[in-house]
Amino acid sequence: MRPETGIPRLVVAGASSGVGKTTFTVGLVRALRSRGLKVAVFKCGPDYLDPTYHARAAGVPSHNLDGWMMGRDAVIATFARASVGADIAIIEGVMGLFDGASATDQSGSTAEIAKWLDAPVLLVVDASGMARSIAAVGRGFAEFDPELHVAALICNRLGSKGHLQLLREASARPPVIGGLPNEVSAGFPERHLGLRTADEHAIDDALFQRWGELVGQWCDLDGIISFAAKAGPLRTDAPVAPLSLRESKCAIGVAHDEAFHFYYEDNLARLENAGARLIRFSPLRDARLPAVDGLYLGGGYPEAHAAELERNAAMRRQIAEFAARGGVVYAECGGLMYLCSELQTLDGMRYRMCGVIPARTIMCERLQALGYVEARTLHDSIFGPAGAGFRGHQFRYSRLESVPSGIMPALAIRRRRDGAALEEGFSLNNVIASYVHAHWASNPAMAQAMTEACVRAGEKPTGESAARPQAAFKEEKQ
Repeated sequence: MRPETGIPRLVVAGASSGVGKTTFTVGLVRALRSRGLKVAVFKCGPDYLDPTYHARAAGVPSHNLDGWMMGRDAVIATFARASVGADIAIIEGVMGLFDGASATDQSGSTAEIAKWLDAPVLLVVDASGMARSIAAVGRGFAEFDPELHVAALICNRLGSKGHLQLLREASARPPVIGGLPNEVSAGFPERHLGLRTADEHAIDDALFQRWGELVGQWCDLDGIISFAAKAGPLRTDAPVAPLSLRESKCAIGVAHDEAFHFYYEDNLARLENAGARLIRFSPLRDARLPAVDGLYLGGGYPEAHAAELERNAAMRRQIAEFAARGGVVYAECGGLMYLCSELQTLDGMRYRMCGVIPARTIMCERLQALGYVEARTLHDSIFGPAGAGFRGHQFRYSRLESVPSGIMPALAIRRRRDGAALEEGFSLNNVIASYVHAHWASNPAMAQAMTEACVRAGEKPTGESAARPQAAFKEEKQ
């Protein structure tokens, strides 16, 4: 008999990108919490940013559910584990409801996740300037895929309560169950490169509370809860209990501050389950590197904090020395940029970084890479023997220059969009650094392998070290 979880659940999907899914999701979560409900919250797709808004609204971490990177079983298992103890689960979609990794099938789409989770869908529509046409929009989405249950419409950017009533009269199936007014004064701040995390120093909690109040005032919250309760038992072959935290075998430092904070919660949980004790530290503010056997330098915005990162020379020196001693270091995107010798920002200013990788990162006005990739390691590494495969994605506005020809690339990647084959990243001693954001649900052995590499590194006799990396830490301008 397979275990089941029958938690009430809803997918908040969009007719397209930019219709206000995140704002409505944040408001809905706060409104549900005001009813005394504990909410589990999720984000479809590879996005790191919307989950920070979810976490602020829900008071618990938000988990990514990505069909292409994780696969069905891992999506269901992650959802089941992260929903334990919650009263209701809210899953925010990605792009439009049927948009995903392909233009001809549902791979990687919100619809795929909704069907895997057997979850009713609330479809968010930008209803500004719309009246009876809402019925055509709703019916088209509801009938496009008979296996999907579009339960109701949420109409955003409303002009008035009268506008909302007009839309309700126009569409009976699926019904209009509420929406949000076009309240510009309550909008979230402009984001860096079009994006910004929900940092508590940058966004006041009153803004989250305001959207919660608006959902309570403009939406039928009882009706929304009723739709969620109609989700049936979800069958899964995976255990529904949270991943067990084993006795710690090693310690891994996780860079976490305003400059570095892009991590999949599932990746971190897998490291802990493999026996790693995770210790957060700040490359921006901490004077000393914690006593650890490995480092995980995630993505983020090092370019927005380049001056502060440069000023913390003690941290940069210690990371370079840690890598030189053969310490295990895994860096993704922003972490890769931090390990380079220099970072050049859009204004042409150059800032010293760690110097583990002898290359310069150049920020660009235009997007340099975007999309899913399949990757495999080219050499024996902290992830085990060469050939370890996994899935991930790239999203970057930077490029590298002044890369010496002698450095070994870390990965062979194939882009999902066009099938292009490339070599990517750097492999230096026990350092793996690349622009790829990996999701280890695509290869759970990677978390285990990294943990074991950290154990081996921690068992080295005092003074034993690997060969020094090809670039040493330097304080002078290059």
